[in-house]
Amino acid sequence: MNGKKVRAIGVLALVLLAIQAIPVDRRNPPVEQRIAASTEVRAILRRACFDCHSHETVWPWYSRIAPISWLIAHDVHEGRDKFNLSTWNRLRPRQESKARKEAWDEVSEGEMPPWRYLVLHPRARLSPEDKTFLRGWLLSGGL
Repeated sequence: MNGKKVRAIGVLALVLLAIQAIPVDRRNPPVEQRIAASTEVRAILRRACFDCHSHETVWPWYSRIAPISWLIAHDVHEGRDKFNLSTWNRLRPRQESKARKEAWDEVSEGEMPPWRYLVLHPRARLSPEDKTFLRGWLLSGGL
């Protein structure tokens, strides 16, 4: 290896080491209210949705390594902002109805869970049966 390559590798290593000091918010705020759902639906939500759409995120070891940590934290915070099962009690009836419909649209179109999440979490993949349970729960108003 020539000197330029060694220096480039050294600089890259230093940059990767330095970015580890940038803080990432991996907090899980308190759950305000448990979601009312059947045992089957709760199991599906926990397996496929809770990591990004609740305050019960399980932060994997690699969520502590930048720059991957930045992407994971961004996805979790964005997911919580759009659809948060831990703060469901804050929604007015019209907001809840809209959130349920939008959630079903995302699931039925194959957008949720996202493919990049499924790469490392294959158990989160939704089977046709899972989708049937979710559809019933989301479109029936959660009864």
